[in-house]
Amino acid sequence: EVARSMGALAPLMLRCTIASNTSGWPVEKSAVVKLRWYFLSSKSKSKRLNEFQDLDHIDGVAISTISADLYNSSRDDLVMFYFRDGVNYASVYTQSKIISENIKWNLNQKAKKIFSLIVNTRNANCFTGKQGYKSLEKIAEIISQKLTQKQKEDEDQPKKINSKEIIFGCTGTIGEIFPEEKIINKIPELIEKIKYTQNKYIWMKSALGIMTTDTQPKMAMEECSIGGSDIKIFGVAKGSGMIQPDMATTLAYIFTDADLPNDVLKKLLKKNISNTLNAISCDSDTSTNDMVSIFSTGKSKHPKIKNANDEKIKNFDIALNKVLLNLAKRVVADGEGASKFITVNIQGCKNEDDAKKIAFSIANSPLVKTAISGEDANWGRVVMAIGKAGVQIKHEKLSIKFGEISVVHNGKLNSNYNEDKVSEYMKNDSIDINVDISCGSKSFKVYTMDLTKKYIEINGDYRS
Repeated sequence: EVARSMGALAPLMLRCTIASNTSGWPVEKSAVVKLRWYFLSSKSKSKRLNEFQDLDHIDGVAISTISADLYNSSRDDLVMFYFRDGVNYASVYTQSKIISENIKWNLNQKAKKIFSLIVNTRNANCFTGKQGYKSLEKIAEIISQKLTQKQKEDEDQPKKINSKEIIFGCTGTIGEIFPEEKIINKIPELIEKIKYTQNKYIWMKSALGIMTTDTQPKMAMEECSIGGSDIKIFGVAKGSGMIQPDMATTLAYIFTDADLPNDVLKKLLKKNISNTLNAISCDSDTSTNDMVSIFSTGKSKHPKIKNANDEKIKNFDIALNKVLLNLAKRVVADGEGASKFITVNIQGCKNEDDAKKIAFSIANSPLVKTAISGEDANWGRVVMAIGKAGVQIKHEKLSIKFGEISVVHNGKLNSNYNEDKVSEYMKNDSIDINVDISCGSKSFKVYTMDLTKKYIEINGDYRS
């Protein structure tokens, strides 16, 4: 199945499968070897399977991934997350004035619990009008009927699942007719392949199945406790281009076995995306489909939580932030054509909004990003980006560092500035730009990437 989802890499994957099976390894280990082969064969960085966290089973979540031939290939492009007992949930969506039909659908659903999330790639279902929305209505109705039947087959106390208890994630090209029939034709297979027990391989498949221009899957996990009970928080995401946060960024789905009400989930999610998924930019473009959701299965028994300020969920709050930040950094690191991971740290501002404006002004500057791509120690471009941010600063107090190397101090080029030393620093894969405005105590940190020729190639050929 993994080989099938890898398209052009399938022959390599299949050879690896044969080798592993003749060694007498069990199927699951063979699958891990196949995934390892794929990541070792990939041209992008940091993809070895052992570098990904060991997401295992989380009670209340079931997963299915298949190919609906949306790419006219055999790669997985349709993913179902099924919650057999229903889950509490919360979502935040793009603030773009043009939104996809699936986000319109999700916003119209008022169910307190949902039973399934369906994610398709290749087609954004945006600018598809009535056809795109009605397709979701039809697909949701068919899936609800099939899942209701599965409830009767698998559960002692089966539930009737309603189409309004299903939500969607869509990602891909804007303006193309939504592939309703292809997806409908694959619904029986999608439900047939539901896996109630998860492991690292299945989570990896789900993360691979929602990718578009991504070169690697994004997964993260943390463990914590609520009132002495162990809690898991797992997350998967996709995103590589069209990344500039505005309430939500890319597609990210968080799963926990905690038992938290919808309003608490909403407050925790909105709070924790501010310095994670809302603190990244690849290319300054906000998607029409951005969606971040959290799902709470309630399978872990812990003291009841009534509000987001309850001291008992302090550890959960911290762990959720770590998961979201992990996913956010993975999105940036896998930015289209990226060769450098850039952290822009702004300190000493009068308020956080000023710090944020300056940070994004630097992070989104094509001149800054291309200079870093070329490993050019052109600090003047950073000065330019600070100046255009529209924030009142005192020039004589400004300080700039590349990493720990002081470049500008108190509004002047540092008397000990050494261009060769900075040029050597620019060869690193990770670059830190530290700016101190020295006008206050507020700060903000943004994560971004460089701008390379590869970015232009990827987006010039996006629909080819």
